[in-house]
Amino acid sequence: MKYKNILKNRYRAIFKYTGTIILILSFVLLLPLLSLFHNPSEINFVDEFLLAFFLALITGTILYFILGKSSEAITLRLKEGGIIVVFSWILAIIISSLPFYLGMNMSLTNSIFESVSGWTTTGLTVVNEAETPSIFLLWRSIMQFFGGAGLAVIALSSILPMQGMGLYLAEGREDKLLPNVKNSTKIIMRIYFGYTFMGAILYKIAGMNLFDSANHSMAALSTGGFSTKPGSIGHWDNLAIYLITILLMFLGTINFATHFVLLRGKIKKFIKNAEIKLMFFLLIIFTPLVAFLSRTNIDFSFMDIIKNEVFQLVSALSTTGYSTVGMGKISLILFFVIILFMLIGGGTGATAGGIKQYRVFIILKSIYWEIKEQFQGNYQVKENCIYKGEERLYIKDEDIKKIANYIILYLSTYFLGVLIFISKGYSIKNSMFEFGSALGTVGLSVGLTGANAPSVILWTEIFGMILGRLEFFIIIFAIIKIIKDQKYMLLN
Repeated sequence: MKYKNILKNRYRAIFKYTGTIILILSFVLLLPLLSLFHNPSEINFVDEFLLAFFLALITGTILYFILGKSSEAITLRLKEGGIIVVFSWILAIIISSLPFYLGMNMSLTNSIFESVSGWTTTGLTVVNEAETPSIFLLWRSIMQFFGGAGLAVIALSSILPMQGMGLYLAEGREDKLLPNVKNSTKIIMRIYFGYTFMGAILYKIAGMNLFDSANHSMAALSTGGFSTKPGSIGHWDNLAIYLITILLMFLGTINFATHFVLLRGKIKKFIKNAEIKLMFFLLIIFTPLVAFLSRTNIDFSFMDIIKNEVFQLVSALSTTGYSTVGMGKISLILFFVIILFMLIGGGTGATAGGIKQYRVFIILKSIYWEIKEQFQGNYQVKENCIYKGEERLYIKDEDIKKIANYIILYLSTYFLGVLIFISKGYSIKNSMFEFGSALGTVGLSVGLTGANAPSVILWTEIFGMILGRLEFFIIIFAIIKIIKDQKYMLLN
């Protein structure tokens, strides 16, 4: 009975933490009303957001004050943090879809899809931006902004107690910038807001209006990729805007611990970071290769390279999903390199998706270590290490095993999703691209995703986006723990 009481208390705490996050969401739902300053005529859409606000407020209140009543302070473990993250994200996705469902008369599937794409910072869309009211365009960007930071990180940085380390880890954050978790999350939010404000100012100077500047800065830094225009960033055909977007995508794909190193002026340690090395290596190798192989002549300008190759490659590797040209117009070599980059993805602990550069770097490095070991003496001490953030990490065989397991699970899910696309009549090439974009939370599209896409395709992408954003093992651990705990409660 003692363990049963412990479980009850832990689930009361889980409900309380989840309630806190949903209460924060309720106030986030009021932020799209700021678009009324840009377009006052859209005041008729306010009711849908107020309804979602009150639903979130009531849900959060019930979870916090009723289901979480009398919970004791506990130190959250990773599995419990995973349950909170899964619960809060599911509730956030459902509640956030209501404005689309009620205000834009979208189907339930399409409304959920747009909400999932927003919170997971994917950027695939089933709406036509040219026909979408400004208030909904801003809501999409706001979802990506807060989804990139992470609901748990926002809560931990503001009101949740220090006992939230398991919650911090469950959001995919492994690096503590400072010994105290709360202080770490506060620094993350300062960096995040600071870069977003900077991006909006730069966009405004480059020629965007204030509304477009704010939307694109939030979406670019969160590596989300939602745009206010059907042509995405290519709508402006402006070199300055391309370069600003590339900068923001770079910043978004670097993990916050590495940002902290850079902002403290430790340039050498920043350059030594494994993910920084891999990211620049991939871009330096593939950009000229793709540029050379994509053309039948060598008569092209710096603007051409930025617009057609650099931008698309950075967008894919950072998993942002902005584009300057249609995916149907790019060369075959660039097409498949983009797929590769979407699978690799961005940095761990950043806003990006994909397998993550850290894992790919470790696997590639482990091959080098294995070969090197064969030519070393038997008595030589083996110390395999890399730089991550400000730390030198020593990599053990167990770490490599975990990473290999994750990559196998990720690629297995990828190929299963591709098979589902193929079963609906799509080509292998386009299926690989579209589901790779969904699973990597990228947002680039060859046109398979849209309002009229089959429901099975949209739901396949929905599950892919959620798995790609929250990471597989966190969801698996959470589901298994819930099942085991409920089974114990019923039998005892």
